[in-house]
Amino acid sequence: MSGGTLAFPTPASLGSLDHYIQAVNRFPLLTAEQETELGRRWKEHEDVEAARELVLSHLRLVVAVSRNYLGYGLPQADLIQEGNIGLMKAVRRFDPERGVRLVSFALHWIKAEIHEHVLRNWRLVKIATTKAQRKLFFNLRSMKRSSAALTPDEAREIAAELGVKPEEVLEMEKRISGGDIALDPTPGDEESVSPIAYLSDADDEPAQILERAQTAANRSAGLREAMDKLDPRSRRIIEARWLREEDAATLQQLADEYGVSAERIRQIESKALKTMRSEMAAVE
Repeated sequence: MSGGTLAFPTPASLGSLDHYIQAVNRFPLLTAEQETELGRRWKEHEDVEAARELVLSHLRLVVAVSRNYLGYGLPQADLIQEGNIGLMKAVRRFDPERGVRLVSFALHWIKAEIHEHVLRNWRLVKIATTKAQRKLFFNLRSMKRSSAALTPDEAREIAAELGVKPEEVLEMEKRISGGDIALDPTPGDEESVSPIAYLSDADDEPAQILERAQTAANRSAGLREAMDKLDPRSRRIIEARWLREEDAATLQQLADEYGVSAERIRQIESKALKTMRSEMAAVE
């Protein structure tokens, strides 16, 4: 927001997600009159403290919304941070004269930011490229009547409601609910046939083995060269966010490390990834 810097509590600054949730639940809710008065101060005078109070009083809303997206395997701290960005966008655009409470107006912006974060980071959502498919992705779980697989009639009913094809509903259900399959057979079960039985034997031609080894070496070299093109801060962000096998850093942790906003870290990350993709395209 313009006009000053807004400081908010974050899971990283408070030590844990539990402490953060306890902290935001202590911020008092605003009455309609208080909300209107603060909204006018921000809209008419760009009073940063008024905007800050509006945001703080609605941080618990972001936490509540973020819980609806825990099934996608992403850290709740990141979901909350993205939702907080949406909340700040809502406060920036809030018009207190319309007679609509901020909570109703902010829900759209909070969900929109979290949706984008999930779509950018959850690997199974690559098929959700159209507006209708995104709607399907985010609504399918709640629209199912049970945990059992959809029947053809249920798939057609959901497809009609969401404006997609029945086969798209079934494909999305399979991708969302499908679990991992063991590659090797279960020990002691000589009757079972596992996926490894369908893999080719290790009798590849030497030329094929050499080609694969060369391709892997080229890609590894391409990654190193792409990383070398980045400035130290961008390189550090990419390493912390993408190249760790576990405990990947959150946007807010890196924001605290560099003394900038999480949105700025996301912008740097996006630009760095674009640069790397361009550099590595030659070895694909």
